[in-house]
Amino acid sequence: MNNKAMILSVFLFLKSTFSLAQDWRTADRSSIGIAPKAADEKRAIVQIYSARTYGWKGNLAVHPWIAIKPANASEYEIYEVIGYYAGTGRSVVRMSHREPDSRWFGNAPEMHFEARGKEAEEMIPHMLKAIESYPYPNDYRVYPGPNSNTFVSYVMRNTPGIYADLPPNAIGKDWIGQAQPFGVTESGTGLQFSLFGMLGARVGLVDGLELNILGMNFGIDFVRPAIKLPFVGRLGFKDKGLFQNPEEN
Repeated sequence: MNNKAMILSVFLFLKSTFSLAQDWRTADRSSIGIAPKAADEKRAIVQIYSARTYGWKGNLAVHPWIAIKPANASEYEIYEVIGYYAGTGRSVVRMSHREPDSRWFGNAPEMHFEARGKEAEEMIPHMLKAIESYPYPNDYRVYPGPNSNTFVSYVMRNTPGIYADLPPNAIGKDWIGQAQPFGVTESGTGLQFSLFGMLGARVGLVDGLELNILGMNFGIDFVRPAIKLPFVGRLGFKDKGLFQNPEEN
């Protein structure tokens, strides 16, 4: 194999393995079509998504967000943390009215939880209260947190009835507070120990068993059989919330 062929082979391998950077101004932000249009669904809706982050970080972690639509509302409210606003004097917690299932700079989202109707109506006040009380509205740190995953994890922990968890490559979800090494997991079905999001463990019905080593999560989901790996995510059955009423969704 000559040098040109070798260089081409290496390039193609890297391209297939890692996400290449693209211009954020032209990146695809279109809906993938899994969320109902606000005008078509009069009932209240709550959804939680994540997608690979923008640029090289997308090979390592995900960016999550929360979608809320009160009953009879004409549009969704999307809540997420955007690190760009850190240090500007403005809150990193942002609200927009983009489509809840839109791509995150070209990366398709995955839905981790959905509730509709009465179940969602009961959750929304708790979620809004948690969003308002988020302890780090002016702070952002990619690793180990607090960041966008810390924010969504905090809201989930403080909203009864969300029997779901964030994926293992949601770096920052284990940041549960500098002076708070013990806590309840996002799903509300387990317990967690964490030292600054760098070392810890969690165990729960929905969460399975996870070990956090330097911010990297390794684990097993027993209820929805899957292996949890850092950077990769889940290998096995698809993630979804438990105990949801199918008549409500």
